[in-house]
Amino acid sequence: MALVKNIDNIRLGILGMTEGNGHPYSWSAMFNKYNKEAMTAECPFPVIPVYLNKEDYDSIGIPGAKIEFICCDDRKDAEHVAKCSLIPNIVDKPEDMIGKVDAVIIATDIGSEHVERAKPFIEAGIPLFIDKPLCDNREDLEFFKNARANGAKIISSSSMRYCKELLPYLNGHFNEVGKPRLITYSMPKKWETYGIHALEAVFALTGPGFVSIRNVGSLRRNIVHLKHKNDFDVVISNIYDFCGAPLTIQGTAGTVAINIQDSYFAFRTQLVKFIEYLRTEVEPVPFSHTEELMKLVIGGIESRAQNGKEIML
Repeated sequence: MALVKNIDNIRLGILGMTEGNGHPYSWSAMFNKYNKEAMTAECPFPVIPVYLNKEDYDSIGIPGAKIEFICCDDRKDAEHVAKCSLIPNIVDKPEDMIGKVDAVIIATDIGSEHVERAKPFIEAGIPLFIDKPLCDNREDLEFFKNARANGAKIISSSSMRYCKELLPYLNGHFNEVGKPRLITYSMPKKWETYGIHALEAVFALTGPGFVSIRNVGSLRRNIVHLKHKNDFDVVISNIYDFCGAPLTIQGTAGTVAINIQDSYFAFRTQLVKFIEYLRTEVEPVPFSHTEELMKLVIGGIESRAQNGKEIML
């Protein structure tokens, strides 16, 4: 059953931006195409035009869906995104989109802000895709669980679960390494915003079943240990100025190192999954998985605040 009236002409709104997060530029371009000159010369996130310009311009777009409206906390940001990513309408308040769009993308990555940003659309019955992490505290997780239980159409994920490079290993396909014993992954920036990237990439490989999390690091150097019911461990590091490293799966028969590089593929696939959800109401990922991931995000914050205490899920 479709969540929108016209599955061939889905009108989307997008909200942004937060510091260091350029998704309104790139995600809108993936729907609408983009102003090559402006995006290349003016986008404040240089990596975005780099990966956009690698694609065949004529192939860019998601059939039957367009970003029609944008709202940012600072109107100047909205005006610039609209210029670069060919968005025809700017509104001063998110609520001004209601009645004009079929669904909304909340393209901000501060979990503690998502309840406030989502409420007007939940109350209006508008389906939502909310950027990672959905939330970063227990109270907000309960809000989203209750909202969904009462019929709200909400999905959320990190694009990392859709990385092309992970496809051979999804859902426990670890044949070349035998039984996994240790998975490691490292990310730059903050646990609060980028921990979910590492968590969701790993989760796409392992599936649910994490039992505990311990963060023995600090705000700028998060070193996180997770235990899984299937007798393996995961170590994730989020270090503020780190360049990143391959995801490694180490097992009883060998080790693989996965270099994740194709950002465009991962982002676009995530957006396509949202459009498919709007057309079919089939969730790309069970919300129970999202809930477990949010418990891990929250547990990592709580453990760090308690000097590395092991937090049971």
